[in-house]
Amino acid sequence: MLLKRICWVFTLVIAASASLHAGPTKEAGKELFMANCASCHNKNMKDNLTGPALAGVEDRWAAFPRKDLYAWIRNSQALIATGHPYANEVWGKYKPTLMNNFPALTDEQIESMILFINEPGGPPPPPPPPGGAAAEEEGLPWLFIGLAGTLLLLAFALMRIVNNLSNVSRAKDGLPPTEKTAYQLLTTKGAIAFLVFATVLIFGYKAVDNATRMGREQNYKPDQPINFSHKIHAGINKIDCQYCHDTARRSKQSGIPGANTCMNCHTAVKKGTISGTGEITKIFASIGYDPITGKYMDGYDNWSEKQIEDLYKKWIGQEYMSANSLTALDENGKSVVENQWEGIVKALKDDSNGKIQGPIEWTRVHNLPDHAYFNHSQHVAVGQVACQKCHGKVEEMDVVFQYSTLGMGWCISCHRETEVKFKDNDYYKQYERYHDELKSGKRDKVTVEDIGGLECQKCHY
Repeated sequence: MLLKRICWVFTLVIAASASLHAGPTKEAGKELFMANCASCHNKNMKDNLTGPALAGVEDRWAAFPRKDLYAWIRNSQALIATGHPYANEVWGKYKPTLMNNFPALTDEQIESMILFINEPGGPPPPPPPPGGAAAEEEGLPWLFIGLAGTLLLLAFALMRIVNNLSNVSRAKDGLPPTEKTAYQLLTTKGAIAFLVFATVLIFGYKAVDNATRMGREQNYKPDQPINFSHKIHAGINKIDCQYCHDTARRSKQSGIPGANTCMNCHTAVKKGTISGTGEITKIFASIGYDPITGKYMDGYDNWSEKQIEDLYKKWIGQEYMSANSLTALDENGKSVVENQWEGIVKALKDDSNGKIQGPIEWTRVHNLPDHAYFNHSQHVAVGQVACQKCHGKVEEMDVVFQYSTLGMGWCISCHRETEVKFKDNDYYKQYERYHDELKSGKRDKVTVEDIGGLECQKCHY
């Protein structure tokens, strides 16, 4: 009887364990794709800034054994070195950009990603939700759910074994056996203790998980006080990122440009291509610039709201529509000038000082926790990393959102694969051994990991 019970326990454990490895799934593939591939590749037919789109990858490798595709994903350069024809063809199109290596991915995990890639849909990451809402929080990983279920079954089985052993002991003493029901077993002190422990474990995991992601929500797209379009400025007009975010190349922070930076252009450009005077006038009103006379107002900080209103309503009326069209109505029958002015007041007064005058209070999009150190100048000036590597194609974004996860795993993966630009870079002269090995051909590259990019104290000081 006891042997039968033990067999029953192991059957449950094996069955539960098998549920954790139910073969490739789209759900697992999505998680793996987002964690390993999405920073460089899109899922659909549109190429990313870094690498090609992956839709149809299965067909493109159909002429070769499946294991060749696995080998390409795990270590593309190793496959290229063998002379593989298709691997070298792909390398010829995209070199010198190196593909990250993923040696830890199993065949089953790769198949899961292929299932997800083959599923119809748009490019990851998914478009951010409207209204500036943060990305939806993901649930517990299926692995932890399966493990919790396995432990629960095991605990229940062990309680049955203990009960049977107790009956064996009672039989030896001439006492009648006791058969506890499932309810009685689940209400024992041991069962209750296990449930309490499991609850604490699950909530503890969620607390830590939420804490590590606090402040960095992928796809976060908040509303801003001014409808500033990076697509118009960085894309159409090709303004360099570091013209506005000047401190990115010389300090830890990239910095939010002040209104004086905006005015370098907008003393001349006074009407936007989309919003007319509406959004640019917010800049004028915050800094005290009279767009009619082309001069800054003395003592502007002490101006009353009525004085400011009269000036900018006059400007909007004569420039936005036509000369002195102060009574022009919009499609809803409301004064265009009043509409514009209400938007300006709402954008500029909903800040800490409650005044129209003063700095524009932008909503921060990218934010790392305090215990994580990141230096923009180290990456931009020394590492020569393109802004799009972390922030995505900002030149195509009307409204900027958090493109990357900015998680620890994402940073580590980048440090493992990113090649250090040693050539003509005085910062790296001290690494004489690596320079000698590169010259001798002993090594073909040096990664950030090689120069200590994975040391804990580099990011967690």
